[in-house]
Amino acid sequence: MGQSGGLYGCDDPQCWTAVLGCYKEAIRAKEGKSRKLVALDAWYQEELPVSVRERKEKYLTRDELVKLMEWKLARGKFRPRLQQLVATNSEELVKRCTATAFSLLPDVEAAITQLSQLKAVGPATASAILAAGAPETIAFMADEAVAAVPDLPVLQYTLKHYILYLDKIRACAKRLNQVDVASEWTPHQIEMCLWTWTVAQKLCPTVLPSFSWTAPKAKKGADDVKPSKKLKTNMH
Repeated sequence: MGQSGGLYGCDDPQCWTAVLGCYKEAIRAKEGKSRKLVALDAWYQEELPVSVRERKEKYLTRDELVKLMEWKLARGKFRPRLQQLVATNSEELVKRCTATAFSLLPDVEAAITQLSQLKAVGPATASAILAAGAPETIAFMADEAVAAVPDLPVLQYTLKHYILYLDKIRACAKRLNQVDVASEWTPHQIEMCLWTWTVAQKLCPTVLPSFSWTAPKAKKGADDVKPSKKLKTNMH
């Protein structure tokens, strides 16, 4: 289960921006000695979305799917069998399934069900595919991001669990957008922040902004008003 509160419970967009700014440092810390993750992540976050958007209809090629899986496994838990399996998908099948999935959005359940026809592609990998082409709608189901969302059931790699997670990610984005007129927070950005928060706490905690508690002004007779959790934006 995700821990109660944490970054997810923060309502200060400046703090989320500060955490998002730590993302690349968390990636470097996660990379360790592999020397692959930084380059793979730059490709997934920057190059792949541009390639997908520039196509007349959105889709991924087989090579892109294989590289996406390499990125996913380098950034999370390494499962070599998945890398071998995903490479057995044909070019035609990958293009057809991914194109159909993108066309089915905003019906997320239908899109992920379509992508499940591909070998080695479950809800988590499917969410990575969709987030590359529709970050304004989809969040990647990274273990570390899921762990940072409170009140979720024990993690299962199922469509049902992904929808529960995505609903909470979208609710968080909506909450931030209501108070942040200068930005447009997307589910993918929220997921990146939560991933950063979880990973950096373990590997490079000093790069993160620190917590502080600020209690709202209590109204007369409002003894049950709880303090709201914010984060300091200064780095330490």
